[in-house]
Amino acid sequence: MSNIFEAINPQIKKRRVYFSFHYQNDIWRVNQVRNSWRYQQENDREAEGFFDGSIWESSRRTGPDSLKTLIREGMKNTSVTCILVGAETYGRRWVRYEVARSIIKGNGLLVVKIHRLKNQTGYESNPGPNPLDHMGIYQIDDGRLLLAEKNNGKWVRYDDYIQAVTLPASWQRPMPNTVLPLSIYAREYCYVTNDGQQNFNVWVRHAAGMTGT
Repeated sequence: MSNIFEAINPQIKKRRVYFSFHYQNDIWRVNQVRNSWRYQQENDREAEGFFDGSIWESSRRTGPDSLKTLIREGMKNTSVTCILVGAETYGRRWVRYEVARSIIKGNGLLVVKIHRLKNQTGYESNPGPNPLDHMGIYQIDDGRLLLAEKNNGKWVRYDDYIQAVTLPASWQRPMPNTVLPLSIYAREYCYVTNDGQQNFNVWVRHAAGMTGT
């Protein structure tokens, strides 16, 4: 599940951010991140393309191809993908697809843990693994780069996108037949302990700079 906003600093160009998260578990926490960012500068930070629950559920009932189209369309005009991480985010199929599409598109990557934000009943959640530790990239004998994911602790080919991908020029290439986790290309923060309300724009700028966007 995802959301798009503009991250703006007066001295740099506007950047749109695509948010990836586990809707059912974390939407309450995600909305806190969204709203705290929006209302710091109301004239500059407006929501764009937010997928509410009804749109998401309708596409899911239609089938995987409909969801993939929704994600591809939602990611247009974005330059950074932020994965908002709760307890179970790392294992969600559609979060992994959003990460894969981000690699295909060339978006910068950013991981923000949100488990310490309280839900609607006032509780924090358990910390979850970094989803980018569970997706990777590897080089096959002919030099092409393919995506991989962890399944029961083992790296396997990523089946939701099996074509070759291209990495930004500044990103490290894997050695042949060796999987590099995508987490090496992204910084990880905790929204609470690292003061995301004040620092989120800095994190976005760094993620964009990693890909030259």
